[in-house]
Amino acid sequence: MENKLSNKKVAILVADGFEEVEFTQPLEALQEAGAQIDVISLHDGEVKAWAEKDWGNTYPVDKTVNQVDAKDYDALVLPGGVMNPDHLRENQDAVNFVSGFFDDSKPIAAICHGPWTLIETGELKGRTVTSYPSLKTDLTNAGANWVDQEVVVDNGLVTSRNPHDLPAFCRKMVEEIGEGIHA
Repeated sequence: MENKLSNKKVAILVADGFEEVEFTQPLEALQEAGAQIDVISLHDGEVKAWAEKDWGNTYPVDKTVNQVDAKDYDALVLPGGVMNPDHLRENQDAVNFVSGFFDDSKPIAAICHGPWTLIETGELKGRTVTSYPSLKTDLTNAGANWVDQEVVVDNGLVTSRNPHDLPAFCRKMVEEIGEGIHA
């Protein structure tokens, strides 16, 4: 995977309460593939992870969501965690940022509860996705075709169910980002 993404700039969008391993493993996969990565959040400073049953580590924020534009990135990654996407989908700047990736047909990778944020974009109608099972009804109500699979790819949109799916998720994420625009 080394240098496969050396010409790609990837945004990882998180708010406090993201599932730590769903951030760190994709981050490592992107770094190993040579991507340039910005950690984007709702506030500057640091963002705090959730590690299964308690608060995890903090990570530096590179830019805030009101400082960025999807046009400046080649792809987007949305880790899960219950609190994280709930904060993101309530923030119009975050929703607009995510929508920009759909507008430009750029790859988006979302795992576990991460697809929750995608609902707010209105772009899931007719798309096949997976997620943590508790989001099935929300995603279906948004017009998506929800399936229970390890990893699902729909025209550059990569989704997975939970941390156990991370190896397959990371492989497909890197592959789809490497392919670029999915018009």
